[in-house]
Amino acid sequence: MMFDNRNQTFLTTFFLLGFSEDTMFQVPLFFLFLTIYVIALMGNLGIIVVRKINPKLHTPMYFFLSHLSFLDICYSSVFTPKLLEILIAEDKTISFRGCMAQFFFGCACVITEMFMLAVMAYDRFVAVCNPLLYTVAMSHKLCAFLVAGTYMWGGIGSFTLTYTLLKLSYCGPGIINHFGCEYSAILSVSCSDTSLSQLACFIVSVLSEACSLLIILASYVIIVVTIIKMPSKGGLRKAFSTCASHLTAISIFHGVVLLLYCIPNSKNSWLLVKVATVLFTVVIPMLNPLIYSLRNKDVKETVRRLISSKLHSHSI
Repeated sequence: MMFDNRNQTFLTTFFLLGFSEDTMFQVPLFFLFLTIYVIALMGNLGIIVVRKINPKLHTPMYFFLSHLSFLDICYSSVFTPKLLEILIAEDKTISFRGCMAQFFFGCACVITEMFMLAVMAYDRFVAVCNPLLYTVAMSHKLCAFLVAGTYMWGGIGSFTLTYTLLKLSYCGPGIINHFGCEYSAILSVSCSDTSLSQLACFIVSVLSEACSLLIILASYVIIVVTIIKMPSKGGLRKAFSTCASHLTAISIFHGVVLLLYCIPNSKNSWLLVKVATVLFTVVIPMLNPLIYSLRNKDVKETVRRLISSKLHSHSI
């Protein structure tokens, strides 16, 4: 839908081409993404519930992990329902306001999760390097402050980028070669100068990525030095197991971020952009609960007790 003003055409809706234009793959992709989405929701909700019911998990690490799970639920729910809808529905349009809202919340979740992983790296640094004073150093007040800071910066960064997109003009035909309102996809349908928006995106992206990676690298360099100096193998093994899950999550998350940054800006790269976005929105939210729970005895024991109690109640 369009309207004219001073010979300039402005869009009120966008048409999403989706993940694949080939109808043969749309139904299999629908069931694949639906399955992953359901697993992601169940896994992340499971971590939040498990932390609530097990007093052993009322620690700073699981406090941050529950917020990471919350972010994964939010982020996957921003993009995946629309992805599933356009895979099977004939109407593949999204309103201008809906598109901007999707971008804002998606961008806020990504930036917030980026810094949440950095906060979790700092938490592991305190746990490994100063274990005797861990509960004192990572007080509830400090944890709440750190989490609030990540959400605040996520909101500020996302608002800045969304504001620059709202200032642009968008012309017909308004076809977005994507399954959602990703930044580069939105810019592709703009008919005005995008240099200011791109500059803002560059500043926010580099600042966020550089700061979060600096915190992570500094924390883990000190952790590695501390581990090397440990005299006992038992302490070394425990320290490594404490950090292994988090390092895996960081590697996957920032690996996908760097993949998006390294993709050349050309029409031939749209498939790679879509794949990278799917990894962000669908796959990573599913993997995080598996990464953090499979190696954790307390989480597995709580889940086992929860399932057995449910089965016992049904058998009575």
